[in-house]
Amino acid sequence: MKFCKKYEEYMQGQKEKKNLPGVGFKKLKKILKRCRRNHLPSRMSFTETINHNCSRECPVCDGTFFPELLKEMEDVVGWFNENAQKLLELHLASGFTKCLTWLRGNSRKKDHLGLIQEGKDLVNYALINAVAIRKILKKYDKIHESKQGQAFKTQVQKMRIEILQSPWLCELMAFHINLKESKKESGATVASPPPVHALFDGCALTFDDGKPLLSCELSDSVKVDIDLTCSICLDTVFDPISLTCGHIYCYMCACSAASVNVVDGLKTAEATEKCPLCREDGVYKGAVHLDELNILLKRSCRDYWEERRKTERAERLQQAKEYWDYQCRSFTGI
Repeated sequence: MKFCKKYEEYMQGQKEKKNLPGVGFKKLKKILKRCRRNHLPSRMSFTETINHNCSRECPVCDGTFFPELLKEMEDVVGWFNENAQKLLELHLASGFTKCLTWLRGNSRKKDHLGLIQEGKDLVNYALINAVAIRKILKKYDKIHESKQGQAFKTQVQKMRIEILQSPWLCELMAFHINLKESKKESGATVASPPPVHALFDGCALTFDDGKPLLSCELSDSVKVDIDLTCSICLDTVFDPISLTCGHIYCYMCACSAASVNVVDGLKTAEATEKCPLCREDGVYKGAVHLDELNILLKRSCRDYWEERRKTERAERLQQAKEYWDYQCRSFTGI
């Protein structure tokens, strides 16, 4: 089955359950076909017609294709982030909050299996849309004999609307491993949910020469590798936070890089402060705390985590003391 048909069937099936945004894969392909026809010379053989590509700079495609795709990508990433955040917040919520959610009628998330299935559905949605975007951009470059499709992909990564770079995908990967490990530790025998394309089968936290790596083979052609070494302290991330550019740091290291006190937090960082790795500015205020990843690292690196917790606790207390001493002196004028 061709991917276009497979994608259309998947999106149709999902829209019967809930209204999901998606990539207009079929419509975008029609734009490219129309572009090719509009640029055909008047005298051309059948073979030449088949192999003809339109010009590298094409106002027909560039004025319709890229704006349309950009809007669809924004909708897809926005929906994925919002729903992944809701799912993970529910998983980490207190019993009282969960009861309130269930009483409001969100019955699909009532039990352990519901959480697992919801997580798999979200990752499947992210995966198939990521493949659709990659294929349509590859088609664009083939028709135009250009690299504008790849340049567009690089640009949207800078705009932070690349779905495989979402911090919530990293959280879902950690969420899956945490649920799997919790089930092993409890020794519970729970019926398996219906199979969903064998997602997460290759998802694992590994250590290469002591350096942690969260990896997941989402399909034969898509693999996500996330380096969990903080590039500031050069150690395994502790209390990890993902900046809006996608880079992950220890929370206190990120505060230091943003020139803020841990009491004030990253929300008070100046817009001019830059990511230590990519040097992009304005990346601190929208940072995401990776709670599921923190739980996973705590379980996997117990000795390191406990030692780091003691060190950071002492440092946080020292920073808090200095902060409040300064506030008192400012207030009293001493």
